[in-house]
Amino acid sequence: MSDILNKRFSAKLLVLLSLVFFGLSNQSLAAGPYIAVDVKSGRVVQHSQAFQKWYPASLTKLMTAYVVFREIKAGRLSFDSRVAMSQYAASKPASKMYFKPGTEFTIDSGLKYLLVKSANDVAVAIGERVAGSEAKFVAMMNREAKRLGMNNTRFVNPNGLPGNGQYTNAYDMAVLGVALKKEFPKYKGYFSLGGVSTGKRTYPNYNLLLGRFSGADGMKTGYICASGFNLVSSATRGGKSIVAVVLGAKSQEERAGLAANLLQAGFSGKRSGGKLAKMRPYGQNRNQLANIRNQICTKEARAARLDGRDLEVKIREASPYIKALKRAPKISSAPYSNPKPATKFSNLKNVPIPAPTLKR
Repeated sequence: MSDILNKRFSAKLLVLLSLVFFGLSNQSLAAGPYIAVDVKSGRVVQHSQAFQKWYPASLTKLMTAYVVFREIKAGRLSFDSRVAMSQYAASKPASKMYFKPGTEFTIDSGLKYLLVKSANDVAVAIGERVAGSEAKFVAMMNREAKRLGMNNTRFVNPNGLPGNGQYTNAYDMAVLGVALKKEFPKYKGYFSLGGVSTGKRTYPNYNLLLGRFSGADGMKTGYICASGFNLVSSATRGGKSIVAVVLGAKSQEERAGLAANLLQAGFSGKRSGGKLAKMRPYGQNRNQLANIRNQICTKEARAARLDGRDLEVKIREASPYIKALKRAPKISSAPYSNPKPATKFSNLKNVPIPAPTLKR
């Protein structure tokens, strides 16, 4: 009898250890859609509900950056190109830089506002600068998505604000994350910045893995009530890069913990699928757009997130692979110029010039 009990105990212990080793905690098993991919080989590490239609929220800005990088590579744009904040772009709701119309900044600064501060107003201003209008830029985004094979993604704006007809899934976001890593390795620094400074104010990165998970080097967070807490994350160790996508987490700490478990599983050699490019859609209700507002934006849910506990404690509890932040985040300069004030002579062009009187 004791031998049977010992065997049962050993089996349970083995299962428990394997779950911890590969990052498959009960928390991660209960999560929303997720997927992790080895960038170089294209091998899928883990996935669940990878084709479930979901709101991208600010993960949208990864495609905004991708289009900008493509334009720079083609020579039609540069990091020094100037962007002017329009009245329309300035009207977009937060998260934003609150720049006044006429404010100017470079594409370099704009990318930092976009990927670190997640500025919705800047996303639109960049789109207008690149394509002439927001609508034309969104058309470029959707063309790139189709070309990459993101067949279940549609964008309606460049910032991820709630919009009718905007959706994606974890698989498509993994495709985009891998494309960014493989096509634009020179620009990887934009995704790993700990924060940006305008000279007047400093903004931290919302990606809690940076500086806390070994090798973490990007990429982008996203959040609206309907989507929950989304994250496309990446990490590199010894030349090996993993991209992980987490959708619908209940808090910023949970999404970081789930992503850390997925990334660690990738570095541990775990493989549960074939090539990313060979995956086929699955899930009976995958084409129904999920909306988890009632789980995320209730009074009770907000109270649970804002429980007064220290962030560093909560995030380390979310995953055994997340460590304490040991040094200050890397802050990058992102200057801008204020609108030029109108001069007292600015309306002279509207004053009629009197005709000269000729003396006879």
